[in-house]
Amino acid sequence: MAQQYAQQCSELYAAGGFAAVRRTAQAGLDQVGPTAVLFRWLGQAHAAEDEDDHDAEAERAYRNGLELAPDDLGLLVCYLELCLRADAFDYPARAGRVATLRARIDELAPAGSPERERVDDAFGWAGRGYWDDLVAAAGRVELQQAESAELSERVAGALRAGTTDAVSPAAAGEDVREAELAAALELLQGWANAPLRFLVTHRTAAYVITCVAALGVNRLLVTTGVVTFSAWGWLLWIPLFAAEGKLRAARKLARERVVARIEQRHVLEKAVAATAEDAPEAKPRTAGARDGSNG
Repeated sequence: MAQQYAQQCSELYAAGGFAAVRRTAQAGLDQVGPTAVLFRWLGQAHAAEDEDDHDAEAERAYRNGLELAPDDLGLLVCYLELCLRADAFDYPARAGRVATLRARIDELAPAGSPERERVDDAFGWAGRGYWDDLVAAAGRVELQQAESAELSERVAGALRAGTTDAVSPAAAGEDVREAELAAALELLQGWANAPLRFLVTHRTAAYVITCVAALGVNRLLVTTGVVTFSAWGWLLWIPLFAAEGKLRAARKLARERVVARIEQRHVLEKAVAATAEDAPEAKPRTAGARDGSNG
């Protein structure tokens, strides 16, 4: 039973449903009792929020799990990652556990194991400087831009092909990409969003034209003496920012819907399993019973 809850937590975590993971892990702990694997999922779902209160709950979950299974590598590695992320000034006790956890993991995990590689990666990002953090943040922004561009292309394709009616949230099911497309088309419906649909459909050209127009307006205002310094041209980016906001909202809405569908499937599977357990076993009838006599 605990492994069943753990599998459900894994599916929800992969979909980004951290709150759903916490609900599922807690339900498993309430039904099955204290279990190391469920405490690990509970802690990971708290740690993923990257907030002080959630970090405290994550630490509590990890420590509860390690009381049950002190040598659980999954718990030790997750706890180490949390401690590496802790600020040594605000949380000295948590940050001070890094050396002890690292030593214990080195004892239990053989060289070249996934756990050792994960620990090495964790120490790699924990030792980053300010410039490294800026590079990593820029990389995340670049990734988000790439995701928006890819979603924009799919939205443009659906709009051009006139297949928007065939794309619906219900038909998307648990497919995140299809759910994102359905959510984007839904949020871009209506006459008020017509300009945003146009910008999404011609995203690359819109960026080039807006950049050139913004620079041109700023230069024109300065050269004509209207202002000595102009930033008014950057206001031309507002419609594009609004279009990007729609795409970000669509991705968030899609993941929420996918997580909700996964939870619904889990509930249905539990109901079916409970019904199967409660149903009386069919007893085979004897030949005499079928014939209505013994001879």
